[in-house]
Amino acid sequence: MIKLKTREDIELMYESSQIVSKTLGMLAKEIKPGVTSLHLDKLAEEFIRDHDAVPGFLGMYDFPNTLNMSPNEQVVHGIPNNKPLQEGDIISVDCGAIKNGFFSDHAYTFSVGEIDPAVAKMMEITKESLYAGIRKCKVGNRIGDISFAIQLICENAGYGVVRELVGHGLGRDLHEDPQVPNYGRKGKGPRIEEGLTVAIEPMINLGTYKVKFHNDGWTVTTYDNKPSCHFEHDVAVVDGQPRLLSTYGYIYEALGITSHEEDEFLYHSIRS
Repeated sequence: MIKLKTREDIELMYESSQIVSKTLGMLAKEIKPGVTSLHLDKLAEEFIRDHDAVPGFLGMYDFPNTLNMSPNEQVVHGIPNNKPLQEGDIISVDCGAIKNGFFSDHAYTFSVGEIDPAVAKMMEITKESLYAGIRKCKVGNRIGDISFAIQLICENAGYGVVRELVGHGLGRDLHEDPQVPNYGRKGKGPRIEEGLTVAIEPMINLGTYKVKFHNDGWTVTTYDNKPSCHFEHDVAVVDGQPRLLSTYGYIYEALGITSHEEDEFLYHSIRS
């Protein structure tokens, strides 16, 4: 059952989402060759707790850490460890928090130093597909419209769209209805209504769409061991239109990047 949110609920979810956005912004300055994902994980936990929130992933389904840290061929759900990052790596950082009783769930794939131009292009196209999907998250459309928009862009560019892992509803539970696949047919799936809150998260591979699930119960890698990337935003339908509860603005500020990609989706707080 889809749990539609009131405007007051969405305001609280916005506060939670901003915590994870700020966490990723803090981490953006720390991600560099020689740093371990376990060190970054500890920084994230301290940061979230210092902002009067609780790590959303820590202990969820027995996950042992605050962050999902997935480098290179890892798609999602990578467990932080003591292996140093290397020049040319990419790493997906997926972060969740609980504040005001609501979950947030937000991800970005970072470059570690200079990376292969083909991998950088995949990341650019994947992020483009994320916003194309978000653009379809409005009253009158269906979930399949989001899915189709993401799939069309990524497959037209020659990339593999992961099937086994999908976006999802978000709220007082980390995973709520509806599921939001990154592939699908226009006009299919649940109807999008006012108050819908979802995590839209394309997971896109440089090669095949097929993946492998590992024996640790968490790690997922590409079947052909080619790189994968993952971008995720928290989105609410407000006044019929998609509004971002999360933002990459803190990341871009840390990295000195100027971007207007989020301008059309800005959320306007009722408390401002």
